Amino acid sequence: MGDTLEFNEIYQEVKGSWNDGRLRFSKQNVVYKSSKTGKVDSIPAGELDLAQWRRVCLGHGIKLGTSTGNIYKYDGFRDTDFEKISEFFKTNYKLEVTDKDMCVKGWNWGTAKFSGPLLSFDVNDNTAFEIPLSNVSQCATGKNEVTLEFHQNDDTEVSLMEVRFYVPPSQSDERQDPVEAFAQNVLSKADVIQATGDAVCIFKELQCLTPRGRYDIRIYPTFLHLHGKTFDYKIPYTTVLRLFLLPHKDQRQMFFVISLDPPIKQGQTRYHFLILLFSKEEDINLTLNMSEEDVERRFEKKLSKNMSGSLYEMVSRVMKALVNRKITVPGNFQGHSGAQCITCSYKASSGLLYPLERGFIYVHKPPVHLRFEEISCVNFARGTTTTRSFDFEIETKQGNQYTFSSIEREEYGKLFDFVNAKKLNIKNRGFKEKKGMKGKIDEYSDSDEDQHDAYLERMKAEGKIREEGNDSDNSGDESDESFNPGEEVDEIAEEYDSKASASDSSGDDDGSEDESSKTKKAKKAKVVKEKKERKPRKEKKQKDKGGPKRPMSAYMLWLNASRERIKSENPGISVTEISKKAGEMWRQLGREEKEEWETKAAEAKRQYDIAKEEYKESGGGSAPVPKKERKKSAGKQQEEKKRKSAVGDRDRDRGGTNDSFKSKEFIETSEESSSDSDRKSKSKSKSKSKSKRKKESEEEEEEEEEEAASTPASSEEESD
Repeated sequence: MGDTLEFNEIYQEVKGSWNDGRLRFSKQNVVYKSSKTGKVDSIPAGELDLAQWRRVCLGHGIKLGTSTGNIYKYDGFRDTDFEKISEFFKTNYKLEVTDKDMCVKGWNWGTAKFSGPLLSFDVNDNTAFEIPLSNVSQCATGKNEVTLEFHQNDDTEVSLMEVRFYVPPSQSDERQDPVEAFAQNVLSKADVIQATGDAVCIFKELQCLTPRGRYDIRIYPTFLHLHGKTFDYKIPYTTVLRLFLLPHKDQRQMFFVISLDPPIKQGQTRYHFLILLFSKEEDINLTLNMSEEDVERRFEKKLSKNMSGSLYEMVSRVMKALVNRKITVPGNFQGHSGAQCITCSYKASSGLLYPLERGFIYVHKPPVHLRFEEISCVNFARGTTTTRSFDFEIETKQGNQYTFSSIEREEYGKLFDFVNAKKLNIKNRGFKEKKGMKGKIDEYSDSDEDQHDAYLERMKAEGKIREEGNDSDNSGDESDESFNPGEEVDEIAEEYDSKASASDSSGDDDGSEDESSKTKKAKKAKVVKEKKERKPRKEKKQKDKGGPKRPMSAYMLWLNASRERIKSENPGISVTEISKKAGEMWRQLGREEKEEWETKAAEAKRQYDIAKEEYKESGGGSAPVPKKERKKSAGKQQEEKKRKSAVGDRDRDRGGTNDSFKSKEFIETSEESSSDSDRKSKSKSKSKSKSKRKKESEEEEEEEEEEAASTPASSEEESD
């Protein structure tokens, strides 16, 4: 037998609900870790003095008792596990596991026994049921009757509200009432909050985000009292799971978060987190309502009678000492702006997401805390409204999904590196690193345990951080001074000056009109080039209508055969939903089922190749010249002829006269003084040139029609 025994899916009863987890027996201790809350119960091996094996509703269970009076019960074992556990206890703990029978007669008359934190009801020395006194919220007495009321658990479908015990009058001892004695035994171990004595300290008018409002917080030795204008809350320290101290993104405020299980209730509303907001600039002088000896004896130098400092620092320090839990602060993560959090939205409300060393926490509405060990995978998704942001999705092992949206695109690299460093499974990237992660992280370690006290380190470095903040302010001023808007204005002016000089020089030239006409022609040439580039793209899209049809893939063959079946199984489903559903069903098919359709697709491909070869041999698909290409070549020839004719007319007009070269001014004056007959002769010559061009174009069109009539019909159909 090895040094340890491990069991999965072991259940622990918590106020009527079964919470599963993992149990490990080792030589040093017994460790149980809850899968729901991540809370770890560690029992030193030297304190074990009771071990009972019992038959319970979930198979078999074991009841462990310690010398300090605590009782632990774990259920969900198999019948075959008894031998292994009993042998392990004998070898390592020197303790014998006894097999204890439960009474199942259904009798309601027996003996009530108080053993530590349990009230057991025995019938003939066999236990019928046990009641943890920590679940009792109220105890009321009557004539020969005691009524116990219990704390309610929201996770249970059916809850035990109250139990009444009939206590017969005792004839032996008349000085003590048996009903009162029974009630006193219950109240001594019950979780009944009674504000007896003075508070250790009081914090006035603290801003609370959840529940919203301003509350006076009174610190008692065993519980926390929130006193507001409308509501009061009493929070036992035993319900506190974790403490968080988180800096706000503006670096001027601090969040102090208290995680609670079970949550505090107000009507139908449940508050799993208590969130306080502090300003860093607010200081306080605190004096504890205890003597210095009591402070040293109880808190072991964690607190002193007189303390001063920031308000958030004093509250967190007092809570840490009373709850006896470490304060979790952000780790080494730094976002794009240098802050230790990311601005995002969750359920239509904006908040801050803090990547911690062992999880994520989102504040503040609603607060969410996700441990790495309960995360199945994460996913980076594109933003739904804009491309300047993305969504961060977290899926837990229980099947719940949390989507944090509207994260700035600049935060992607930092967040991806953080997730990758923590060995979290990223969706659509596989699970190759899962085994390595299991080997490095201890599954039984507390999700909040660190190798060093981060809060203590933070307090030690507070002075350095402030000095760095002052230095950064000075450096920020210098960087602002280095920015000179005037320089940019000068650069812009220089660019415009160069353009202005260019325009002036062009205005001085005599042939400015010729230059403008050249630019217009160049623009037209660009447009023609674009059309020439687009035309061959259109030719590629043409299909040969007379050729054989391309074969379907294996998926399309299966979809056509399964479409009606999908419609019948999902009445009223849309066309897009059919394709999505079919894609999911195709991915879930096994290899053997897919092979059937892949062989059919291969056979269809083979038939297509044969038909294509036969079609090519019969002359299909090999037309001499398509009709469109002939039209293109004819159009090009026509444009060249037009260009040549225009150049010839221009040369004739210029070279037909024997006049010498005339300047621009002379031409303008001559045009003004010219007679109407000259204008008429010019218009006649232009009309003649136009008529010649029309005749040439008509002759070319007739030639094209004759060529088209001489081509065979099959080639025309193929070109279409």
